[in-house]
Amino acid sequence: MPLSEHEQRLLDQIEQALYAEDPKWANTVRISDPRSHYKRRLVKASIGFALGVVLLMVGVVAAQIWLGAAGFVVMLATCLWGLSSWKRMNGFGDSPPTRSRGRRPQRQSFMERMEERWRRRHDEH
Repeated sequence: MPLSEHEQRLLDQIEQALYAEDPKWANTVRISDPRSHYKRRLVKASIGFALGVVLLMVGVVAAQIWLGAAGFVVMLATCLWGLSSWKRMNGFGDSPPTRSRGRRPQRQSFMERMEERWRRRHDEH
């Protein structure tokens, strides 16, 4: 439902006041593409992965098993973090699974089932 002309003017005035009050916050809000957030996370995950490789190598060279294990854990964690960011950035996992011939439909996640129950309960009343 579109806003009326008066409501749109009020919204624009509020927006301008917020931008004038805190320009740093305004710059972060102006980013309209949510993929930029995931790109930053992906860069941070890559740096963390490189740090994990360095820790692993230092642990191997210095014969410190705990340091090598810590490096491996850092590599694994940042790899998973980066992969989840990459998937969200490219839109994988956002659409519901499609049913193909001969295959059983994939089971919904817990949150999807809860949302569906909530919608059904709300529609009944």
